[in-house]
Amino acid sequence: MSPLKTIQDLKSKQDYAGLAHLIPYAKSIGVETSMVGNNIVSTLRFKESNIGNPSIPALHGGLVAGFMENAALLHLIWSTELKNIPKIIDFSIDYLRPGQAETTYSHCETIRLGRRVALCNITAWQADSEKPIAIARAHFLLSSNEPIK
Repeated sequence: MSPLKTIQDLKSKQDYAGLAHLIPYAKSIGVETSMVGNNIVSTLRFKESNIGNPSIPALHGGLVAGFMENAALLHLIWSTELKNIPKIIDFSIDYLRPGQAETTYSHCETIRLGRRVALCNITAWQADSEKPIAIARAHFLLSSNEPIK
């Protein structure tokens, strides 16, 4: 079954949890998705293997960035009608505070959705959504069949 057919099946069944299993990295780090109000929220449950600095202990920065990138990708997959799976063009992250050894959440907002490119803002937090641990921006190529001009 093609990935787009699978996505259509997941959307028709409102299967938010199954969405993360389509992306190997998201599946390997344990990303989960759910609908909270009208927004997709991604969750990264704490695992010891996610620790980057054991003396604090704090989450590995690369893991936080990967989680946020995948949260944006999952948001785009769910919220748009796509011809292809989006591909990352660029990703910029600002770390605001250390990610503690606890569950992390992420929310994405599509800032611009064009024919070929989407721009997303992503926020990650832990205990308090008003105190983000990181914010990021990502551009995604929506249709790899068309050349970028």
